[in-house]
Amino acid sequence: MAETVTISGRTSPGPGPGLLASLDPLLREWLPRQRWFAGKGRPVTGFSLVAATELLPVDGTKPGLYHLLVRAHQSPAPGDCYQLLIGVREALPPRLAPALIGHVEEGPLAGHTVYEALYDPRPAEVLLEALRTRARIGGLRFERAPDSPEIGPGLTPRLMTAEQSNSSVVYGDTYILKLLRRIVPGTNPDLELPLALALEGCPRVPAPTAWLRAEFADEPYVLGVLQPFVQGAADGWELALSELSKGEDFGTEARSLGRATAEVHVALARALPTMTLGHAQLEQLVNGMTERLDAAAQAVPALRPYAPGLHSAFSALADLAAEGHTWTAQRIHGDLHLGQCLHSPSGEWSLIDFEGEPSRPLAERRMPQPPVRDIAGMLRSFDYAAHSTTPAAPDWADMCRAAYCSGYAEVTGVDPRTDPVLLRAYETDKAIYEVLYEARHRPDWLPVPLSAIRRLANPTT
Repeated sequence: MAETVTISGRTSPGPGPGLLASLDPLLREWLPRQRWFAGKGRPVTGFSLVAATELLPVDGTKPGLYHLLVRAHQSPAPGDCYQLLIGVREALPPRLAPALIGHVEEGPLAGHTVYEALYDPRPAEVLLEALRTRARIGGLRFERAPDSPEIGPGLTPRLMTAEQSNSSVVYGDTYILKLLRRIVPGTNPDLELPLALALEGCPRVPAPTAWLRAEFADEPYVLGVLQPFVQGAADGWELALSELSKGEDFGTEARSLGRATAEVHVALARALPTMTLGHAQLEQLVNGMTERLDAAAQAVPALRPYAPGLHSAFSALADLAAEGHTWTAQRIHGDLHLGQCLHSPSGEWSLIDFEGEPSRPLAERRMPQPPVRDIAGMLRSFDYAAHSTTPAAPDWADMCRAAYCSGYAEVTGVDPRTDPVLLRAYETDKAIYEVLYEARHRPDWLPVPLSAIRRLANPTT
């Protein structure tokens, strides 16, 4: 059983301002190297402290732990706020070498080594203990669902190393704690939507067991969510690639995933308000898609020959809206792809990570949208999987896309393919986003979305 953890709970003012000044040169080097840092390519010009909380005191024999919310300033855009968990030791043991941030030369931690604390079991235990006991530490609020089972002590933590925009710690194959890294004030859908789905009794999304919130300067923040860990589950992306590499059919899994997506959409429509998108709303939506296309074509020359055909995807939607067609919008996942799905050993699918696209403003991520946006994201994900092999397997992607849509229709009674104009518009918008992303970050992958761009620009060929 893990050692009992005593939480300090001292909050700035105190060590905060002096602590940040002493960490500044180390964070300028370390922070941009993290996968979840959103401002890559622009130098950090400074930091400002939103909040600092001491969770474990600095002790010569045991690690200290600070919880920091730090704003990283980068010109010309306003700085993003990041959640950091800083461990403090006199020296790091070899097992924690990958976690090193640096050696502090001045300030309250002078002479100590600081590191990413989530690699270290003892600091990671502090977070679960605080959630277990519903701790209130300064501005931090560790909360639990009223009907959730008691969280037992002694669950060994381990950091998952495959995360992208956030960090997750698994506790004894029982719970997984997702800690948001890029923090914005407001109601985060990564907690809001799973809570709503739990109230609806939707089994396709693990119900939140506990969560970490904060309030600083009268602004609320969601910092992390603890959910049951689906033991033995396969990541949808990895499962698809594995089946594809073996030449196995993925149609049954794709159909089942379509049903799971539909069940989540139906539950969200019951739990939260929906709205009708008329001409004015569709005009605004189409304008946004058109602006993103024009900006991407300006940035990526390879996209320019297809721009006229891609514009037709959006103008066709605008024409339908002008004729009086309307669509229903509701809360959706917002960033659905194979990597956001878990396939359990029993064959059931779960959907996870309801944060939406982190690069989009929080208010936009919480807006009702047509469910077809999620569907388009998944269809694009099948296409990506098919093109990750050599040679590419477009027939496999077509099969998966058809099976997924058929499974969706089994639950809702409506096949997404029966609304081809709306589906094409959202697939086009997603593929344009992919072109811009790959051109900036993974040029070798650019042919994948460009192959879809050719198809979407000439849908009759």
